[in-house]
Amino acid sequence: MITRILQEKIENACFMNKIILLLGARQVGKTTLLKKVVESLHVTTKWLNADEADILSELSQADTSTRLLNLIGQNTELVIIDEAQQIPGIGLKLKLLHDTKPELQIIASGSSAFDLMNQMQEPLTGRKRTFYLFPISYAELVNQTNLLEARRVLENRLIYGSYPDVINNPGNEKEILIEIAQSYLYKDILKLDGIRKPAQLQKLLQALAFQTGSEVSYHELSNTIGNIDSNTVEKYIDLLEKTHVIYKLPALNRNMRNEIKKGKKYYFIDNGIRNVLISNFSPIEFRLDKGALWENFLLSERMKSNHYAAQNPNTYFWRTHDQAEIDYIEEQDGLLNAYEIKWKETKNRFPESFLNAYPRHQTQVVNKDNFYAFAGIMQNNRDDNP
Repeated sequence: MITRILQEKIENACFMNKIILLLGARQVGKTTLLKKVVESLHVTTKWLNADEADILSELSQADTSTRLLNLIGQNTELVIIDEAQQIPGIGLKLKLLHDTKPELQIIASGSSAFDLMNQMQEPLTGRKRTFYLFPISYAELVNQTNLLEARRVLENRLIYGSYPDVINNPGNEKEILIEIAQSYLYKDILKLDGIRKPAQLQKLLQALAFQTGSEVSYHELSNTIGNIDSNTVEKYIDLLEKTHVIYKLPALNRNMRNEIKKGKKYYFIDNGIRNVLISNFSPIEFRLDKGALWENFLLSERMKSNHYAAQNPNTYFWRTHDQAEIDYIEEQDGLLNAYEIKWKETKNRFPESFLNAYPRHQTQVVNKDNFYAFAGIMQNNRDDNP
């Protein structure tokens, strides 16, 4: 079983007088991770899964600290509430528990950040610590084996992605991804208010999948899908972001008159989900979208690495109206780190207009032979001549 980077971080955060929230899409391994945390902590634990109807009913009706403590048990040191977003008023219930018994460690997990954060933001101000779990990162694969083994499956990760079930069941990747897409991908989104036409949502996701790495327009997407206005497209995309299916990369514009000002690109959290949406699992050597696959993979790995390292740079792409472009930029402490992403090693010149407009910069071309640090792989886990 692959050890997750968050395991040690969550264990270290326990019993520090904070409620712990663990968020992430369905099937990324939240329950498995929490079971490992419980094994490691060796404390009296109560596990409550709100996906079970009787547990959900009892937690929903428990409206006083006495009823909550009776449900959890007076001697319990750690309580885990799985799929907590399904419980009405969960934020106030957790606040009540925490204030009544501060020595009790509470961990609440949820697959819908939209629902859970809406319920918890105000009641738990100053009382919580939040962690996000994503599909298995390439760095976690390297940590579990070594760089040579991880490189052998790199092209598989570009095609099938990194959901735990996908990695743990080689040979059955396609069937598992189809099941994840059909049974889980839309499950939380379709519960949200205002989502009335799942067929439109599926068409939107397919359109975004075909445009991975390209700028998108809500108006053009609405025309592509049909029978949906651009405001609804924007609303659906916002929900897809909040449920950890996609994420946005906005355009950087500061200094130049001809910079694209309102551009945006969207990437998928997982390559496998992107490929199942377009029904294309062809090997990498036959792909016309090889560049888009590599870019989506690398940027999602970078996002995981930044999250797990508690780094929060501003992220952008950059383009001008005369087509000068940079794939990815991170801004931190006034410094712009500009990256061009290429599958193969190539000589690449960064646009002079960018270099002159933003003198505080660093540049790097990232390709399949030098991407390790970019993906969060530490030097001591690397062999630079695999």
